[in-house]
Amino acid sequence: MEVLPFLPPLLRLPCPRPARPSVSLLKATALELVVLTGHVLLYPTGITGERRAPPPPPGPHPAPSGATPTAPAGTPAPPAEGDERPPVVLLHGFIDNRSVFVLLRRSLARHGWRHLESLNYSPLTCDIRTAAELLARHVEEICARTGHHEVDIVGHSLGGLIARYYVQRLGGDQRVRTLVTLGAPHGGTAVAPLASAHPIVRQMRTGSAPIEELRMPAPGCRTRFVSFWSELDRVIVPAEAARIDHPDLDAQNVRVTGIGHLALPAHPAVAAAVRQALESREPAPETIGTAGAA
Repeated sequence: MEVLPFLPPLLRLPCPRPARPSVSLLKATALELVVLTGHVLLYPTGITGERRAPPPPPGPHPAPSGATPTAPAGTPAPPAEGDERPPVVLLHGFIDNRSVFVLLRRSLARHGWRHLESLNYSPLTCDIRTAAELLARHVEEICARTGHHEVDIVGHSLGGLIARYYVQRLGGDQRVRTLVTLGAPHGGTAVAPLASAHPIVRQMRTGSAPIEELRMPAPGCRTRFVSFWSELDRVIVPAEAARIDHPDLDAQNVRVTGIGHLALPAHPAVAAAVRQALESREPAPETIGTAGAA
């Protein structure tokens, strides 16, 4: 502590030294830069939509001799044997694309998930409600194509907020079994003023109309929510705004230590916890440490 000697005794106030950033914050910031660099390199690969297998032609198909005839046209095919896991839909954040999920998608595929769908929405999208309606149409198409009645969704940042709006306000709980969010601004965020020029960013601010709609009652919502939030997140301000606190929702909040916003969909420790959240109905750990994870 330093004292200014030239002031009268009553005015001699201690001058605190500037707070030094913690070691964990410095490490998290360095990791954010590494993740950002890698993502910039991968970004062009995710601009276009995914290539999907063409749907079967319309109309009934002749069955082999002695086999049961196929269902009429328009009837979804049942899931393949041993394919009981629902499809997982990956939804990116603001001005991003599906390339943000390269590592998470690889982790899920390596552990047996067969139906993985990464969706892009336009960076010109100006309304969370419109994006949620688009997501609803995509989910219906995925269910019809795969024969599954339900899907799971993993949403990063704004993608998690869009998915929650679909589930909670557009009846998406009839289709979504589990919604996992990674650093989503459920309570709004005090974003940079310049970024607020974009309408959908303004909707992510505390007190916006969509945020307030998500505070409204949601009795009987069937979806299970698992929200991952990082105490070192510098995009969601305050960081606790990435938690889901709603009396009507089956929601669990998982605190992630040691990493920031961009690393949430890329870190192996988070990927392992996401797999656990999708695989099991049991509660996930309340806190996940990322130090030393590989």
